Amino acid sequence: MNSLEFERPITELEAKIADLAKLAETLGSGALEAELEAMKARADELRRNTYRSLDAWQKTQVARHPGRPHCVDYLSGLIEEFVELRGDRSFGDDQTIIGGLGRFRGRPVVAIGIEKGHDTATRLKHNFGAARPEGYRKAVRLMDLAERFNLPVVSFADTAGAYPGAASEERGVAQAIARSIERGLSLGVANVAVITGEGGSGGALALAAANKVLMLEHSVYAVISPEGANSILWRGARTPGEAASAMMITAQDLLRLNIVDRVVGEPPGGAHADKEATVRSVGDALAEELDALEGFDPEALRAQRRARFYAIGRRGLD
Repeated sequence: MNSLEFERPITELEAKIADLAKLAETLGSGALEAELEAMKARADELRRNTYRSLDAWQKTQVARHPGRPHCVDYLSGLIEEFVELRGDRSFGDDQTIIGGLGRFRGRPVVAIGIEKGHDTATRLKHNFGAARPEGYRKAVRLMDLAERFNLPVVSFADTAGAYPGAASEERGVAQAIARSIERGLSLGVANVAVITGEGGSGGALALAAANKVLMLEHSVYAVISPEGANSILWRGARTPGEAASAMMITAQDLLRLNIVDRVVGEPPGGAHADKEATVRSVGDALAEELDALEGFDPEALRAQRRARFYAIGRRGLD
């Protein structure tokens, strides 16, 4: 179990509950029942209060928590009959970006997401969520397919940013990201994106140039990481926490600035505390947004998408 620094009081209380439960087992049925229930109630209340008052840096840590549901969890939990499509028809296949065809609650869709991996083997397979150019070119190919067959697109973004290595630069990662953003903005079908964890720079925006952009309650979305901002802007003179606060990267800040359209609540203790409930909540929100866009023709979808991006930053600072 990966616990964060600010979760230590909760972790310590849960350890005491576990010890008391073991003692109760040795004493027999019904022993210490009242004490256990009282301690569990205290732990639940402490967890709710802690997660109700997280600052920007704490939310960043939660967004990066390895136990959060990842792209593969959303695909397996929400997309039925999923058929993965691989390759960019140019260089190769990047397994950081996973996409294909399936049914979302009976509705045919194209689903695309960025996968970080959950253990050493899968993190290496998915390059720790840092996509290469061929991944973004695959995303463009899938969006082309969606428009050709009039299928809505659902996307799941969770990345610290695109892969910045020499090979990635040689194969045109900047252009690939730009083309993916352009294709998202020009689509004649509905597209809804969800920032599920860490939304890092163009690497995330490449999948989030959508009609509606949703964000999980404790996810973050920024042009650069707080550590990077601290290093570049203040040459390390501040803390990442101070940088995170100044950058306004939380879902609540970004909703106020019209950068995202909706915040999806997480269970007490964050998405990693109850993956199944989180996936269901995201599914419910996606269904509502897709239903709202269902009657739009291609030009209306493009106009709505254009209007939402032009509105970014124009309101919400009062």
